[in-house]
Amino acid sequence: MSVDRDADAAVESRIRIGWNKFRQLVPLLTNKDISLTVRGRLCSSCVRSSMLHGSETWPVRKETEVALLQAEMRMVRWMFGIKLQDRVPSKRLRERLGLDDTISVQQQNTLRWYGYVLRKEVNDWVKKCIEDEVDGAGPRGRPKKTCGEIVEKDY
Repeated sequence: MSVDRDADAAVESRIRIGWNKFRQLVPLLTNKDISLTVRGRLCSSCVRSSMLHGSETWPVRKETEVALLQAEMRMVRWMFGIKLQDRVPSKRLRERLGLDDTISVQQQNTLRWYGYVLRKEVNDWVKKCIEDEVDGAGPRGRPKKTCGEIVEKDY
């Protein structure tokens, strides 16, 4: 996280790492001799896992979700050899590969991490960080969402 409590630099970095992993695996991911489900599993286990590494602690913003979704769909369309102008729905392409969308996977990771933190001992520093509230006036504008609010929305 940066000083202004966002994770934009981390998101950009993880997307770049995902693209690097995708480019390494392009010969396998675009190979027509390999079934779509196997290519989908390979993409999920290698590319998506490297893109979402550490995402369970990111503050979720719409811009973050859009950036992750756009990167994933560009990769999926590359795997199929389909251009955006072909007007094939993204949902249908993900279903053929057996992939869930990146946003739901990121939400599942966040919920899993939050459950892990809740099961920690009472005096653990990570649990204290989540449960503590900062005294004093915050910055102008709408207050930032807390971990609990994000988990409630996803659950």
